[in-house]
Amino acid sequence: MRAGEVLVQGEDLGAWATAQRIDWDKLAPAQQWLLDSILGLEPGSEVEQQPARRTQTGRWAIRLAAARQFHAREGHFRVGRKHVEDLAGEDGEHGTSVRLGGWLDNTRRRADKLTPERRAELDALGMRWS
Repeated sequence: MRAGEVLVQGEDLGAWATAQRIDWDKLAPAQQWLLDSILGLEPGSEVEQQPARRTQTGRWAIRLAAARQFHAREGHFRVGRKHVEDLAGEDGEHGTSVRLGGWLDNTRRRADKLTPERRAELDALGMRWS
């Protein structure tokens, strides 16, 4: 199980399992036994690394996908400030939760720093800039 593969109620179980394996020596013996006997987790190797962080381009792509999903479903692009869009995963299951309303609000405030391509992508969805 890798980070981002299994999400339950917004918690990334893959990232949690990786953290347990990496910090195995910091766990109490009872915790180690439970992880091993019930979940089949073993100590991580010394060279095992944390999952790579998403790039700025990757984060933009996820947020834009959430914006497109909202627009396709609702037929408009009037997103409330506190709206969270649950972006479906590749298998149709729950994937990533995107704080779409907050991101759009921040994007409006920084519109002068957007590339023309990114601005055009949001314009295509009916983004209101003021």
